[in-house]
Amino acid sequence: MRVIESRGRRSVATLAAAALLAACGAGGGAGGGPTAEPSDGWLVTVYYTAVESYHDGESVPVTGCPRLDCAHGTEDLGGHPADFVAAVRDEGTGRLTTGPYAGGYLNWSHDTGYWLDVAPRDSYGRPLEPFVSAAADGDVLPRGRTLRIADCGTAEDGSAIEPDVCARLTAATWEIRDEFTPGLGGERHLDVYLGEETGPEFTGDPLYTTLEGAALDLLP
Repeated sequence: MRVIESRGRRSVATLAAAALLAACGAGGGAGGGPTAEPSDGWLVTVYYTAVESYHDGESVPVTGCPRLDCAHGTEDLGGHPADFVAAVRDEGTGRLTTGPYAGGYLNWSHDTGYWLDVAPRDSYGRPLEPFVSAAADGDVLPRGRTLRIADCGTAEDGSAIEPDVCARLTAATWEIRDEFTPGLGGERHLDVYLGEETGPEFTGDPLYTTLEGAALDLLP
């Protein structure tokens, strides 16, 4: 069982509109162009968008905001399977497949509560982008910083990461567009967004993984 939860533990700020990404400083190498900055010893976790149809359990009522520009609302957002609601709270976002809001999203943040939306959102109101959006503490990696996972390290139990999983994670170029709730990130903790879950047992999929001792290439 994972001890570090993902997207749902992130703070949401300025949800009504996305700001411009902060520019990153450029580095350089002698006689050449900008070079990546290697950094090792990272914990890399993953987060995803839950899909209501892959979940079951007793229907539980959800209250919150029926729109984006609202916080801690008390309006009825419908009844949804208990484990889907739990997944939304853990991951931060879920796609609705039943009821009057089918096709939309139920999102959650600790400083906003639940709200209905037309997209899964990052902390700055921008739609999450699979295999691009990533989160870190702002004083560790600034918003807009791009990076690649250079080495997957090992799984939590010390075993090797499956080659296909490592290949998918290292092929992507990630950008810091999200942030952790203060105190739940850490000095070398990166969270990467995979997109929607692909089946009812997604948390048992090898792609739902944790990388211990991973190495990053921080891009200029």
